[in-house]
Amino acid sequence: MVIRVLILALLACALPADRLRAGEEEYYRLIDVSVAKAATDSRSKNWKPAPDGLALEVGGLAFLDDSRLAVAIRKGEVWILDGVYDDPPNNVTYKKFAGALHEPLGLLYHNGDLYTTQRSELTRLRDVDGDDVADEYLTAAKGWGVTGHYHEYAYGPKLDGDGNLWITLNIGLGLKAEQLDRVVPDAALGYRQGRWRGWGMKMTSAGELVPVCAGMRSPSGLGANAAGDMFYTDQQGNWVATNSLHHMRPGVFFHHAEALASMNEPGSTISGVDKVPSGLPLPQALEQFKALRPPAVWFPYKKMGQSTTDIMLDESGGAFGPFAGQLFIGEFTQAGVNRVFLEKVDGEYQGACFPFRLGFASAVLRMTQGADGSMFVGLTNRGWSSLGRASYGLQRLVWTGKTPFEIKEMRAMPDGFELTYTLPVDPATAGDVNSYQMSSYTYLYHATYGSDEIQTKTPSIVAAEVSEDRMRVRLRIEGLRPLFVHELNASGVRDAIGQPLLHSEAYYTLNRIPPKQLD
Repeated sequence: MVIRVLILALLACALPADRLRAGEEEYYRLIDVSVAKAATDSRSKNWKPAPDGLALEVGGLAFLDDSRLAVAIRKGEVWILDGVYDDPPNNVTYKKFAGALHEPLGLLYHNGDLYTTQRSELTRLRDVDGDDVADEYLTAAKGWGVTGHYHEYAYGPKLDGDGNLWITLNIGLGLKAEQLDRVVPDAALGYRQGRWRGWGMKMTSAGELVPVCAGMRSPSGLGANAAGDMFYTDQQGNWVATNSLHHMRPGVFFHHAEALASMNEPGSTISGVDKVPSGLPLPQALEQFKALRPPAVWFPYKKMGQSTTDIMLDESGGAFGPFAGQLFIGEFTQAGVNRVFLEKVDGEYQGACFPFRLGFASAVLRMTQGADGSMFVGLTNRGWSSLGRASYGLQRLVWTGKTPFEIKEMRAMPDGFELTYTLPVDPATAGDVNSYQMSSYTYLYHATYGSDEIQTKTPSIVAAEVSEDRMRVRLRIEGLRPLFVHELNASGVRDAIGQPLLHSEAYYTLNRIPPKQLD
């Protein structure tokens, strides 16, 4: 216990001071639905435990048609909760739906049934007689390798715009000798992994399991954007400079080289890789390694979290505030949620990430949106430490109806960026170039764990032009660099009544500079 308290204290010290600011609760209020009290927490009035000592270590969330919430837990069970919308939720009921699963880390309600990904298969759970207990456990898809290594997590499923069910598979780390007889035989480039480890796969509407893309380390979050395209998040580690968001599509390789162990397997969409560079800045690695693709968004380490998790699309049409159509990304270590704006430039996704909400009771692992637009958040820090007062549980994040002053969007332009705000700006401060600071940097692509920010420069902001409606500012910048993160701080900007931004930081991953448009 002393060690755990020390770890959490160190984590708190590691957080940038300006991310611990007050005020977020004024706009987005947290409600405990079922939160386990941490042993170090004396605030028992906030303790809303599940019945009979049930450890609600949430691995998956899915709403049923009747507004009840299905919850998968790490113990290998699925429970159905009713009353989760009540405020306060004093009468939540729990019904065990399924058990004996192997660490389900995802849940989807699809065509009247629940689907979950276990370690070794995608499982369809059917309630045939309508008594809220699963009668059939059907194998919907299988075919990936499992050696028994602890790190071989499997996540999903999530549904894309074409009706495919997607899953993502962790890499096994440092396989032991007794596990090597279960890896891909004659693995490519000498890498040793179970079949399809580090790959994203989809089950088509015809029931076929198809490998799509590779290079994942710990892809614990996946989800579709408003266009129906599928994305996943990865976590810093070997080959992975910092946390990241990637667009999954056929034949694309992301970063973790050991996923190439399955390159020569039947059905692989990647071929011909004979060498993996290491120790190069990312732009140079991309030039040498043609299969490699950069993430759509980098999350600078500690500034934007330490371990990205789930992806939730805001489909509320405004019921969850001013960010409809954007993605929300779970954060494990810092017990928070961040926000992402995406755009397509020359046919490829890129965009910006922004801080959104800290202060959850434990590590954020799963998120789903309720019918009223509120966000339901599944928590568990099992195996790793996180900030927060609890070890696991379920919380609900509700928009209070008050609009925060935020940078809503950050779009790339041929000569800078265009910022869109949630509220009208004060033209004097928003039009002053001294209200903004910017730096740009990239990362090393290498087999080592993580990367520092490298090749840092300070682009020059030469103009800040406020639109007539005061909702947009065009920043004209000298020194933009493709394939670099452009970190912006707009701390000097004020709204029409003189209030500062709730979060002044934005981090744009500028993979491509838009071409100049002809008049």
